[in-house]
Amino acid sequence: MSSAGSSRVITRMPTCSRFLTRVAHIVATLFCLTGLTACMGPAKPVPPTQSHAEQAPPATETVEGPKTLDPAPATVPEPRIPLLPFPPIGSGQSIEEQDKVEVPVVEAKPVHVTAQRESYNVERATSATKTDTPIMETPISIQVIPQAVLQDQQAIQIEDAVKNVSGVFPGFTFGGFGEEFIIRGFNTNFNNYRDGFRLSADRLPLANIERIEVVKGAAANLYGRIEPGGMINLVTKRPQAESMYSLNQQFGSYNEYRTTADATGRLTTDGTLLYRFNLEYLNKDSFRDYGFTKRIFVAPSLTWKMTPRTQLDLDFNYLNQDTREDYGIVAVGNRPASIPRSRYLGEPTTDKSNTGFYNSTATLTHAIHENWKVRARFNYARRDVVDPQTSGASLDEQTGELQRFFYKGNATGNTYMGTVDLTGRFDTAGIEHDVLVGWDYYGGFTDVKSTSLAANPINIYNPQYDPTNLAGVKNNFFIDQRTQWNGLYFQDQITLFDKLHILGGGRYDWATQELGLAFGADQSVADATNNINKAKNNRFNPRAGIVYQPWQWLSLYGNYVQSLGSANLAFDASGNILDPQYAEQYEAGFKTAFFNDRLTSTVAFYHLTKENLPVQVPGQPFSEAVGEARSQGVEVDIAGRITEGLSIITTYAYTDAEIMKGDNKGNRLWNVPKHAGSVWLKYDMQQEPLRGLTVGGGVFAQGKRQGDNQNSYQLPSYARVDALMKYQIPITMARITLQLNVNNLLDQKYYGGTLGDRFSINVGAPRTFIGSIRIAY
Repeated sequence: MSSAGSSRVITRMPTCSRFLTRVAHIVATLFCLTGLTACMGPAKPVPPTQSHAEQAPPATETVEGPKTLDPAPATVPEPRIPLLPFPPIGSGQSIEEQDKVEVPVVEAKPVHVTAQRESYNVERATSATKTDTPIMETPISIQVIPQAVLQDQQAIQIEDAVKNVSGVFPGFTFGGFGEEFIIRGFNTNFNNYRDGFRLSADRLPLANIERIEVVKGAAANLYGRIEPGGMINLVTKRPQAESMYSLNQQFGSYNEYRTTADATGRLTTDGTLLYRFNLEYLNKDSFRDYGFTKRIFVAPSLTWKMTPRTQLDLDFNYLNQDTREDYGIVAVGNRPASIPRSRYLGEPTTDKSNTGFYNSTATLTHAIHENWKVRARFNYARRDVVDPQTSGASLDEQTGELQRFFYKGNATGNTYMGTVDLTGRFDTAGIEHDVLVGWDYYGGFTDVKSTSLAANPINIYNPQYDPTNLAGVKNNFFIDQRTQWNGLYFQDQITLFDKLHILGGGRYDWATQELGLAFGADQSVADATNNINKAKNNRFNPRAGIVYQPWQWLSLYGNYVQSLGSANLAFDASGNILDPQYAEQYEAGFKTAFFNDRLTSTVAFYHLTKENLPVQVPGQPFSEAVGEARSQGVEVDIAGRITEGLSIITTYAYTDAEIMKGDNKGNRLWNVPKHAGSVWLKYDMQQEPLRGLTVGGGVFAQGKRQGDNQNSYQLPSYARVDALMKYQIPITMARITLQLNVNNLLDQKYYGGTLGDRFSINVGAPRTFIGSIRIAY
């Protein structure tokens, strides 16, 4: 498909009768599951006096609050070897509590999340619509992982948290250098979002994160060019008017030590200037031979209430991380090789990467009128990376000799993003309208100077390390990569009769993708610039949804969206940029809320297609377009509190992901289990002698997965058991919490994900312990 054809609208209706036949018989089961869960607890409102874990924390630790954030553009896939292109930026809005005494007028529509920070249930979210909307009135599947879950499970990385969301699976990580996920069958290409701004490749810390919002499917097209499976948006903690300080020290298996600090309060007596400061220091080894990670992360934020109607927010993030790139193990026959899960097949002396990341954001919000406000944001990010790595290229399965490839990149990425949003509320003839009109610009510019050459082989059964001799070797592979676009989007959320909610809108993108390559020791980045190939893509993508809420506890919803997916930054063997990706989604489902909204659920049925899916050619820095892939399935998410002391998160996903066109037609997409699910339970002791003690545990399971698009090998199914115990010491001056988590309690051997070839398989961690002492006041 040529870039000139980017305006073509996909109109083919999906042929999904087999899918509907297969899943129709489980609809009743899903209703029964939700109803049965509901029946396990009391059907009356919770009295004011709750368990110890449900008592209101200090005001600065609640999740109420009006802070909103902005849009983020799309995802941009990147070449595997460099793994360097820099992110676009986006939106997803914060709901954290502001000063309870004086809520700024700029927040024309404040968010009131009634659940306390200890709750597993969240009633409102912003990432799906870029407006404060109750989840029950949102015609999109969106799941929120609140602070309570992050703390109970001692989540350090995104992967630790999104295991609680149906249809989201870990992808490849390079041993800690990057973090990729599979959502509804499609990978995120190492792009995640923080406050709606896309950040590439790096594993993002959670030290300054209040909650995580996962928007499912192509409905995330409001953010521009984005992977059709969905988006993961980290929502940061915001400055508060009431002072709060906390210090958390974690320690665990494999010499893991992590220190985090969080402080917030007023800088002026009148509360017009607020601050927040988050810090993380991480130092750990690994169950993998020679593995390690050292990271420092600093995140100061300021809020200036310039006038009763105008507010300025300034945020800065700095990260510096040293780690070892690790391609995991290889496949032998039709499964991962039978070698120790600790075995490292790279080069210990050379494969050490460093990432320096600087990110600044300025947000100016002005309330034009009681129901209208305008918000302008600017984001600048710089990423400097050195990432030497040794990876497999071919394997003699008889002898175990692995031919390898060495790559060392020095990359500098600069990304600029601007957004302007106008939001408002008005009535016409008794019809309520919540409207959004916005514009965004993204410009990402990356230069790469690298060395690429054959490395010495290694035997996977008896490794003898022999690093590549780099003496006198010059850079011989250069990349000049530029991605720019402008996007206009609009959205109207209409409410009729307080029961019918209609969402309509769309987005038009003007996108330019440029990629220049130069090979040879006598070349340079300037030569890559002279060799630039340029592709332009313009396209309008509609977005529509409907919710019917016959009763307060039940919502029936559906949506239809199209999207101009990520620009294919990947290139073919001739150096030409692959055609851009397109997607189309049909979705329907229902949502429930029981026990005064303390226990909520979402059941979604979807059919999603994607064209021009890029897949890297094994052992080469090039990719090819598969053609078309389709994912369809059922997802179930239930979260909240069943009784006064018992909280639950349970998920199930049936994902039928298949290649519809291309050389691998009929094969399943890699890294995607057909069946997966989880159950996590937490109980806060109610008896007075044990009040303050919490115990919990859960099971996280995945079925068999294909390791590559050729379906040449499979990752076996597994079920991992995790456990929790914590105790909050009853001290009035401070909240002191002692906690112990055990992950993979039964020491199950499992595999996390692959890079889509036979030489890059993540190995799951064995039994690990994480203890912590947290002081907050």
